[in-house]
This record gives sequence, C-alpha cells and structure tokens, in this order.
Amino acid sequence: MDIVTLFCEIDDFCQRVEPWLNQQLLATRQRERESRMHLSEVMTILVWFHIVGYRNFKQFYRHEVSEHLRQEFPHLLSYNRFVERQRDALLPLCIYLKQRYGRCTGISFIDSTALAVCHNRRIHSHQVFAGEAARGKSSVDWFYGFKVHLVINDEGELLACCLSPGNVDDRQPVPHLVKELFGKLFGDKGYLSQSLSEQLLAQDLQLITKLRRNMPNKLMLLLDKILLRKRAIIETVVDQLKNISQIEHTRHRSLWNFVGNLVAGLIAYSWRPLKPSLRLRPNDTLLPALVL
Repeated sequence: MDIVTLFCEIDDFCQRVEPWLNQQLLATRQRERESRMHLSEVMTILVWFHIVGYRNFKQFYRHEVSEHLRQEFPHLLSYNRFVERQRDALLPLCIYLKQRYGRCTGISFIDSTALAVCHNRRIHSHQVFAGEAARGKSSVDWFYGFKVHLVINDEGELLACCLSPGNVDDRQPVPHLVKELFGKLFGDKGYLSQSLSEQLLAQDLQLITKLRRNMPNKLMLLLDKILLRKRAIIETVVDQLKNISQIEHTRHRSLWNFVGNLVAGLIAYSWRPLKPSLRLRPNDTLLPALVL
C-alpha cells in the first residue's frame, strides 16, 4: 500500500461525488474562493496519517508531510489552515467509508467499544464535548466520551458502524446497523434481548449470544457454538483500530475533528491488506468451518 495508490482511489471517488455534493450545498451570497489544496488531497493526508502509525497529527503534518511529501502535495497549506479544511472533508469521508464496507457473508459479529475524550478526573472541567459526550461504563471502568458500534464479517471487513454517546445501551442502535444484513449475528451478553431477537428474526437475521448464569440452557447448533467462541475476532479488530489506526485519543479540540479522525481511522483499517479472518471459505464454502 503506497500513498499514490491511495490518492488515485480517493481522487476517482471525489470526481464522481464532488459534483453531487456541490449541488446539495445551500447557495450563499458571497462567492467562496477555491482552495489551493483539492479535497482529495486533504482526504488522502487524513487517511494516510492512520496508515503510517503516527501518534500526533501535528507532528505528522509538519515533519512527514511538509518535509517528505512536498513533491506529492505541491500546494500544501499551513497546519492551521489544513485543520480548518478538515471539516469540509467530513461528509465525503463518511460517504467514502460506506463504499469501503465489505460484503455480508451470512456470518457477522457485533460489538461496541468506548472512546474516552478526557481523563475521568477532568470530566467536570471538560468543555469541548459538553452536551455531546456522556459518562458510560465499559467492562474495564467508567469513562466519559462516546461509543463506536461495529459490525464485521468473518473475514474482518467492516459491514456497518455508528457513533453514540457513552451512556447509550449497546442494543439500541442494532436494528439500524444490521438492516442490510442476513444470516447469523454473534454478540456478547450485552445484546441479550428477547424483543431484539424477534425483531431481527423478522429481518432474516438470527441473533446468537451467550447465556447468563441464571438463564436456563437451550439447544444450539454445533457450528453456532464454534462460531460464538470465535467472537474474539471483533476484539482483535477493535484493538487494531485503537492501537494502530489511532481512533482514540484525548487531544481533540472540536467535535468535527473527532468524528473526522474516527472515520479516517476506519477507512485506514479497510485498506489493511491482512485483516483478522476466520478463514472459513477458501473455496467460497462454509464446510471447512466444521473442522475448527
């Protein structure tokens, strides 16, 4: 994966989508001057930051981009001006992420992870996400921020995602996330719900989770038991998103940049050549799963 390939892919996308986006914008009295940097260049830099593994975007832009990628981006903006342009790239990034989704294979995994925006000791003085973020509880500890809900297939490809405040129940966004899926959906105990299972079953989607200790046991297919044990694949995806794609940090200074950073990180993950996979179908068949 090189930056030229990434730019060509994003630039082709912008040529198809940008005319439609311009038609949707409200007309303004004052004519806006065209920027020196094209939208595709801004999007490429935002995604490339998450691919190369830098921890700080300011350092990445001033050292990596300004010093080593000047030939690829001859019309670079100042760092402050580039940060202002990130907001213009948010909607195109969201549309591009939708195009990077994988295909539903009939076996899907769902989970959510916390995105803390500040340390717990600074919750009362935090102002950047006041009114947007909320205090929630994960399996580890309390946090203040958001939750990102992810759905992947057995090949590690993203199928759907959404963002919610940290205090939202994991089951609430499920019907919206899986409305285009079919087959079987595997989740943890946090998704246990009779009403949710019946709602998804009406959409030809079977929700499969582990049972709590105080619940009576029920029969389950051997293949479903095996796949339920493989649910850790989505935990591996979350680990890569947080530690490689850097979708979580506490240095954000605006909601727009926070969402843009998250979407760009998800796009960068979709470009990874080797994703966590169960390798169930070397010949497009589910039979090898019985051997696991």
